Amino acid sequence: MRVVFMGTPDIAATCLKKILADGFEVVGVYTQPDRPKGRGMKLVASPVKEVALRVNIPVFQPENFREEETVEALRALKPDICAVVAYGRILPQKVLDVPPLGCINIHASLLPKYRGSAPYQWAVLDGLTESGVTAMYLTREMDAGDIIDVAKTPIGENETAGELLDRLAVLGANLLSKTLGRFQTEGKLPGTAQDASQVSYAPMLDKTMCPIDWSKTAWQVHNQVRGLHPWPVATMVLQGKTFKVHDTRVTEGTGKPGEILGLTKTGLRIACGEGAVEITSLQAEGGKRMAAPDYFRGHPLEA
Repeated sequence: MRVVFMGTPDIAATCLKKILADGFEVVGVYTQPDRPKGRGMKLVASPVKEVALRVNIPVFQPENFREEETVEALRALKPDICAVVAYGRILPQKVLDVPPLGCINIHASLLPKYRGSAPYQWAVLDGLTESGVTAMYLTREMDAGDIIDVAKTPIGENETAGELLDRLAVLGANLLSKTLGRFQTEGKLPGTAQDASQVSYAPMLDKTMCPIDWSKTAWQVHNQVRGLHPWPVATMVLQGKTFKVHDTRVTEGTGKPGEILGLTKTGLRIACGEGAVEITSLQAEGGKRMAAPDYFRGHPLEA
């Protein structure tokens, strides 16, 4: 079975490595064009491209599929199936129609919940206790295709979005390999239509979401910190300085929202609209990430 893989970031690279290790015939890899990065703005290859080049798989990096020759290049690979993971492009129907077994996608949520570009982050922001990955058929509408299979995992109460993604990458890689294996032995697999009444969306994160509103409950603040990590990272203003807040724990305590309740051996306690949180790790502007007690040992709080 000839597989064309399409993906760009680390989660996709993890999936590509898995299906290569499991012996699937990957005849071509599509990924986003190299992008300028860092202070020198040098062009940097995607994690997926790096994996493909190491094993000498042909790499294709079209900006889009508008040109007929771009679609012809895909047809020339004669894929039986396309496996898509966080490619970063919505594929037109003429691409979806190329492989006879269809185009399948691994999405980092339990669809139909959290369609869109930031599914696992919103699962954490919303305080969910369970997430997972979905194998589905791709359609022209974003994340709306029939579901082939799912794999579920609990979300830890202190787990960040970044930590969850690391686990979902492995879960997704295993699900992709399992699903491709079923296609290889069973042919075209049945799918289940998504329940339209259960659809929700997970829009891109941005920095307007960062400032902490201390009038919210302790759990809402804690979920904000977890869900916005490692990007764009929750922030707070303390004694005129802006800090990135990297890590919190929900704790006991009462006071006016935003009131400092005390500095302990483990962190800085701040009152919320309901309950309190303890900030265990933060970062001052222009500084590095530090354990909160260590920072305030060198920068004592004003009385």
